[in-house]
Amino acid sequence: MQLIRSLVFNVTMYVWMAVIGIVFAPWAIMSPDGARRACDIYARHTLWLLRVLTGLRTEVRGTPPTEAALVAAKHQSFLDILMIWVAMPRGFFVMKAILRFAPFLGAYALRLGCIPVHRGKRAEAVRMMLSEVRSGKRAGGQLLIYPQGTRVAPGVVAPYKIGTYALYEQLGQPCYPVATNVGVFWPKRGLLRKPGLGVVEFLDPIPPGLDRATFMALLNEKVETASNRLMAEAGFPIAETAPKPALPEVPDPVIKG
Repeated sequence: MQLIRSLVFNVTMYVWMAVIGIVFAPWAIMSPDGARRACDIYARHTLWLLRVLTGLRTEVRGTPPTEAALVAAKHQSFLDILMIWVAMPRGFFVMKAILRFAPFLGAYALRLGCIPVHRGKRAEAVRMMLSEVRSGKRAGGQLLIYPQGTRVAPGVVAPYKIGTYALYEQLGQPCYPVATNVGVFWPKRGLLRKPGLGVVEFLDPIPPGLDRATFMALLNEKVETASNRLMAEAGFPIAETAPKPALPEVPDPVIKG
């Protein structure tokens, strides 16, 4: 029965995306505010449908930034994107370049000012992110980046990438770490959506001005420790001596340029 409910939700979620995308297209073309309003409505209604159809409730903990800031979040599924989007007043994302071609999603993301980067081309990705930030086109909002660069399933160890520090250094803004447990209920792959309480938690911000090694170690510690706590709260078994993701050993040359 839960699988059937999940299938109904999945179909409804994508149909709703198409409906919102079409209805708001004229406003979105004229103004980014139209695109933002469309995304707000889509995200909030999708979270409501998720609760009603599958029994998966959501909760945002901590204090999201309202000022210009960098947000570095654990990424486990599409659900954490929806929850973080709703929580931030003027967010935009660093996203995989291939998502530009996703129906509705790609066009709206670009209209909002999201930054597409090519996965697997680290130096090029960092250079592109820094170029967008230096241009001033992305000023005034909350820039969300996923430090591990992709969705990471609960219990899987993955390194934190140096691009997060490059943005932190360039922006000179506080960085808000974000932990989550949503992958326990909405997995990286698969159709089943499990009932429970999915949480994203905004942690105390990291102040600007730290060196690379200190920043990366602190970000890693904050996000992984809090995410493990949230996943254990959700019933996911967390090994007491679970290894931490390895930090990058050397920065890319473009970071200093």
